[in-house]
Amino acid sequence: MAYISDTEMLDRFCCFEEYAQGPPKVVAVVAHPDDETLGLAGRLPSLPEITIVHVTDGSPRNLDDARAAGFATREAYASARRRELVAALSLAGIPAERTREIGLVDQEAAHYLVELTWILVSLFQDVQPDAVVTHPYEGGHPDHDATAFAVHSACRLLQQRSVRAPVIIEMTSYHNAGGEMRVCEFLPHASREARLLLLAEWQKTLKEQMIACFSSQKHIVRHFPVDREVFRLAPGYVFSQPPHKGTLFYEMFDWGMDGARWRALVGTAEEELGLVINA
Repeated sequence: MAYISDTEMLDRFCCFEEYAQGPPKVVAVVAHPDDETLGLAGRLPSLPEITIVHVTDGSPRNLDDARAAGFATREAYASARRRELVAALSLAGIPAERTREIGLVDQEAAHYLVELTWILVSLFQDVQPDAVVTHPYEGGHPDHDATAFAVHSACRLLQQRSVRAPVIIEMTSYHNAGGEMRVCEFLPHASREARLLLLAEWQKTLKEQMIACFSSQKHIVRHFPVDREVFRLAPGYVFSQPPHKGTLFYEMFDWGMDGARWRALVGTAEEELGLVINA
């Protein structure tokens, strides 16, 4: 397609009307099965050729979540989450063949930042998307932040090779706001304006039906609204710095990860990738 600016690409992505030149080619890179539904279910029917990449299988090594959902093993829980995903995407007309599983263990993506980045470099070169949709860097979940890091790093590596990188568009996830989970709202960034999309009735119904497929996650997905979605162009993050002051959302849980350790892993990965950035 002819060159268009990043802002024009965001306009094209957010438009619910028919595209004059067809929809942009999009890859969504998300941390867990269900993240794509919570973040952009309303857009999915308008992106029939989307490729959806899941970084983890959604099943932590700690079995607390699996047992709470009625599963005795990590593998059984991961398989259930995959079935829920396939069922949800089928409602939006997206076959399982349009998904790719990297298969990392839930809560452990930060330990594979270099490998994950190179996987995405290869994927972007293969698919050649116009845009990639992913998580913001907000300290909500270490896998969300690791996914954002890998997407940004892969795009930087492509640019270093003088290869066209996709425009990075963010969907909302969640972050800490006064000790509570804030959803469907970005942390503010001076250089980026959010685009609020109010969903039509048929889109709200679709999103409700898709969310209902994730029965093992009902304690989480019930917090997300079905009447709106929010997107923006990704800021230029400095991943070696905290995304906000105070406690990160995932630091409120015993997941074996805190912000200081996550950023230390980022520093090592940036150096190995040749992406050391002065803060």
